[in-house]
Amino acid sequence: VGFQKILTLTYVDKLIDDVHKEFRDKYRNEFQQKGALGLLNGTFDFKDDFMRLLRDAEESSKVRAPTVMKTFEQSLKSQKTVKCMIETRGEKPKEKVKNKKNKGSKKDGTEAVAVPSKASAADKQPSAAGDKEELTKDEILQKNREEFFRRHMKAGEKSRSPKPDAQKEKGKKPRVWDLGNSNAKVLDYSNSATNGSAEACPVEEFDPDMALGDKNREPGRLYDLEYESDDEGEEEKVVQNPSKPSVKKGGLGGMFGMLKGLVGSKSLTRDDMDPVLEKMKDHLIAKNVAAEIAVQLCESVAKKLEGKVMGTFTTVTSTVKQALQEALVQILQPQRRVDVLRDVMDAQRHRRPYVVTFCGVNGVGKSTNLAKISFWLIENGFSVLIAACDTFRAGAVEQLRTHTRRLNALHPPESHGGRTMVQLYEKGYGKDAAGIAMEAISYARNQGFDVVLVDTAGRMQDNAPLMTALAKLIAVNAPDLVLFVGEALVGNEAVDQLVKFNKALADHSMAQTPRLIDGIVLTKFDTIDDKVGAAISMTYITSKPIVFVGTGQTYCDLRSLNAKAVVAALMKA
Repeated sequence: VGFQKILTLTYVDKLIDDVHKEFRDKYRNEFQQKGALGLLNGTFDFKDDFMRLLRDAEESSKVRAPTVMKTFEQSLKSQKTVKCMIETRGEKPKEKVKNKKNKGSKKDGTEAVAVPSKASAADKQPSAAGDKEELTKDEILQKNREEFFRRHMKAGEKSRSPKPDAQKEKGKKPRVWDLGNSNAKVLDYSNSATNGSAEACPVEEFDPDMALGDKNREPGRLYDLEYESDDEGEEEKVVQNPSKPSVKKGGLGGMFGMLKGLVGSKSLTRDDMDPVLEKMKDHLIAKNVAAEIAVQLCESVAKKLEGKVMGTFTTVTSTVKQALQEALVQILQPQRRVDVLRDVMDAQRHRRPYVVTFCGVNGVGKSTNLAKISFWLIENGFSVLIAACDTFRAGAVEQLRTHTRRLNALHPPESHGGRTMVQLYEKGYGKDAAGIAMEAISYARNQGFDVVLVDTAGRMQDNAPLMTALAKLIAVNAPDLVLFVGEALVGNEAVDQLVKFNKALADHSMAQTPRLIDGIVLTKFDTIDDKVGAAISMTYITSKPIVFVGTGQTYCDLRSLNAKAVVAALMKA
């Protein structure tokens, strides 16, 4: 007993505890009555009791089954979730400290639990009031360890239990759009009746103010672009010719020399205009005008002004600027003006639909601005059939279908005498675009639609096969209006796009007089502030008018080009 490590018996600890408690309970009264004298004079016959306790301990050790190692499911580690095993940067040092502290407590606790005793059951029975006072230090320490281990286990379960619930709450939730519908049936297009047909899409209810934007607008009116110039009162500096000697200061000679430069007796030369034209060229390029076109504009202004006598009290800068402004306004106002409403009414008199084809590079906003033009036509009383000829881009047909539902919600058949004002004609993906356009035009003629808007796939101007397909679509269907959709953000690229689109339509056309681009739709005009040079570049190259200007995301954000407003923004310092 003195050297427990020598005697390797499993019941030694249990035997010592039982002997200690049996001896204490048997001679408790004698100790309390006689005190210290009882220890010296008393006779303690404890041999039989000790042998009985020893036999009980030996028997219990034989009956006890050998310890079996726990399985993973029985261990505490199996109760942990994957999330609680992930260590974050902020929690890493704290967890390590806790684990180090708890390792010893867990071991001590398991040892204490692994050695149950019969005496612990006896302690639970009612005993005298002095029991607790006479507990040894080892018993107190053991109880404290058991309580600490029990509290630690409960705390661990509480901290781990909410983690799976929190993980479920953090799951992805569906986004609810402002114009959307939370009903899942509305978003399910798998069995849509409009796929591969020209039937009207179902009407969807939503807030019309969100789609229309301006509440004070006049229905059916196409407003002009507006721009206020705030540099009209700027004073122009007199640009002196560096090649000529300067007039001497003071005296009548200096005064008359200054007046002679202002009064209209001086003719402009190239040397006088070169410094001003160089600044004007850099200014145009900074406003997104293509560099090649900016040079050509300055050259044309120089040829026009060379040898011209300046007006009274005018400077070289103001004269050159005025001439450049007039040239820019003339560029933006071509000889032939496209009037879509007049042409649609003329087609109605001939009992045929008016066909408009949209083409352009990828991502410029063809489908969005097609929907805006559809809304404008509907508000003017014309019915529209949208031909989904973009059979390549994923989601192109669904995008047009959504626009058709929105437009039908804004203009329901009840408001137009039971007549559906907009429908979508589509045949799915991977089909011939020219064939779909031909079928859509024939359907519109039979059903009495006023306008057919043909949406085509975006293509780069260098892609020969796709440009050939576009030329085929235009040559076969002979639309009334071919609109090139370009964004206002481009600079030099606008020239390359328009030149190559026109060249591809001319080269791949089977007719003797090939059909080229008739007009331009300038999109994303609200994103460029006063850098409006793309409008100049596009009209200068094609000599075709800008028919529509897109200025936002709602159906009302469609404008007609105001040449003076664009030039004012372009000339702003």
